[in-house]
Amino acid sequence: MGQGLARHLLAQGHAVTLLARDPAPLRRLGQQGARLVQADLRDRLAVMAACVGQDMVVHAGALSAAWGRRADFFAVNVGGVEAVLAGCRRHGVRRLVYVSSPSVVFDGRDVVLGTEAMPYAARPLSVYALTKRLGEDLVNAARPDLETVILRPKAVFGPGDRALLPRLLDAARRGRLVIPGDGQNQLDLTYVDNVVHALALALEAPNAVGGVYTITNAEHPRLWDVIRHVLARLGLAPRLPHIPLPLALALAHTQEGLAALTGREPTLTRYTVLLLAQTQTYDITAARRDLGYQPVVPLADGVERTLAALTFQSSIFNP
Repeated sequence: MGQGLARHLLAQGHAVTLLARDPAPLRRLGQQGARLVQADLRDRLAVMAACVGQDMVVHAGALSAAWGRRADFFAVNVGGVEAVLAGCRRHGVRRLVYVSSPSVVFDGRDVVLGTEAMPYAARPLSVYALTKRLGEDLVNAARPDLETVILRPKAVFGPGDRALLPRLLDAARRGRLVIPGDGQNQLDLTYVDNVVHALALALEAPNAVGGVYTITNAEHPRLWDVIRHVLARLGLAPRLPHIPLPLALALAHTQEGLAALTGREPTLTRYTVLLLAQTQTYDITAARRDLGYQPVVPLADGVERTLAALTFQSSIFNP
């Protein structure tokens, strides 16, 4: 989403600075006029220095995974926010837009048209969710010295996605993709261009300061209908076995225990099982009201664009 936002801002005539651990994939944006800064979010001084001369900052970087070392999540997702905030304060940044996640309120039970008024989950389902919540706390505490806006895009997908669809497709190709529960759960998905649109609005919207906004495509599809469609279009078997949710959670718990002993990432976690089994739909009334947000790419179009990109990548790697 960061690259998409950079392209949008460059097209609008803005000066853009991009911070990344590996700037190589951003070379084309550099040729288009973006300033590229190579730094890790754990490098506090480098992150702070990148804020020099910036009027607004979007913090979209994070360690986003279902499994990993607790220390790494805290270093990137909490320490990184602290570094960004320190840079904003020291160098007079006017507004910070922080990309969070609806996982901060998800407690494993169905969410039907949830709003931003939902409380944080009493027991976060993963260290990722915990660290994103702590990041929100830090950002909220930065006011009134800094204008802040928090966006929570749900299940972002599209060309360039490295998490959602790629992991599901890899599991399907290995014959390991199963449906936990009855497969009737609805899950709000968000095409990446819609997130870019929301970010661009959040940079300017006067009524958004201090706000928290969930961003989705606002279409509430059945998750497994979408997954079957994608699998069929890619020539993968769309018939998937079901597994009772309690059994799936028990298997995931066992795999997590083995992972803790071996250090190897489990193929299944309880957090992933619940994400794939429970309904999560959200009301975006607040984003529509304060940001002027409206999804610009319908879900069906977003899926088609993503499929086209996946097919193109496949033709490159399998000539």
